[in-house]
Amino acid sequence: MANRRPIDEGALLTGDRATLARAITLVESRRPDDRAAARLLLEAVMARTGGAIRVGITGVPGVGKSTLIDSLGAHLIAAGHRVAVLAVDPSSTRTGGAILGDKTRMERLAADPRAFIRPSPSAGTLGGVAAKTREAMLLCEAAGFDVILVETVGVGQSETAVADLTDFFLVLALPGAGDELQGIKKGVIELADAIAVNKADGPGAERAAAAAGDYRAALHILVPPGAPWTPPVLLVSGLTGLGLDALWDAVLAHRRVMERIGEFGGRRRRQDRGWMWALVEERMRERLHTQPAVRDRLPALERAVAEARTSPAAAADEIASLLGWDT
Repeated sequence: MANRRPIDEGALLTGDRATLARAITLVESRRPDDRAAARLLLEAVMARTGGAIRVGITGVPGVGKSTLIDSLGAHLIAAGHRVAVLAVDPSSTRTGGAILGDKTRMERLAADPRAFIRPSPSAGTLGGVAAKTREAMLLCEAAGFDVILVETVGVGQSETAVADLTDFFLVLALPGAGDELQGIKKGVIELADAIAVNKADGPGAERAAAAAGDYRAALHILVPPGAPWTPPVLLVSGLTGLGLDALWDAVLAHRRVMERIGEFGGRRRRQDRGWMWALVEERMRERLHTQPAVRDRLPALERAVAEARTSPAAAADEIASLLGWDT
């Protein structure tokens, strides 16, 4: 296979979207030569990264994430921002696929040159997805996008992965919180920097207000006394634009509080350390399938464990020995 055409660093830094798309494809690649080129590219543009506001958005299927992101992104673009939307999809850890429908569901952003939409890269683990999304985020920042919206389009541990990528984590909820509140895991509520009850317009307004009250009561229990930030519960509508100003004000207010107490930089430093370990784990898993001695032995070891002819611990020790690790 011929080498890819080199990425034009100058075009990337001027915000050319086609070049940005090619650069993200490069960092997603598993080819050794592409990885080397991606590493050099990231090092070259690193000084131009870190300036964006990074917002993670999660919510159960049907909550209206894509509509809300489309409306919020258009709202921010009208205020002078450039907006990139990235998606973290845990289903890609099983199928290797990515959600390709985001662009069709975000019609305004898809048509706007000041926006950029990218589905999640495929990877072998959710940590790998998150690591590649982080690199894509840095490239978007280098290209001049000053707001990065990271959407989790699935369930499971994707919420934690996205919270670990971003500065502000928004949980999007539906009206009618009686059942909905039971359906959202306590851990997700604890991650939230804000909860927004979507579809709070028209006939749903009264139910949305009741849901907001239930969420405020839940947060009153979960947020420790004296915490520097109490997550607000907001009423929004991705369809009509209701509450978008208040939502963005909350994002900015949270950043001011975190900067004042010195936690903003600390959070990003912790995320960088997590990124490093995610990459280490990804490299280690790859060695299991690329080092011939290990790759050839794995099927037999898996069968032996499944048939109870050897213990998982003994099989793990043998794999570690084949990789040259002390056990």
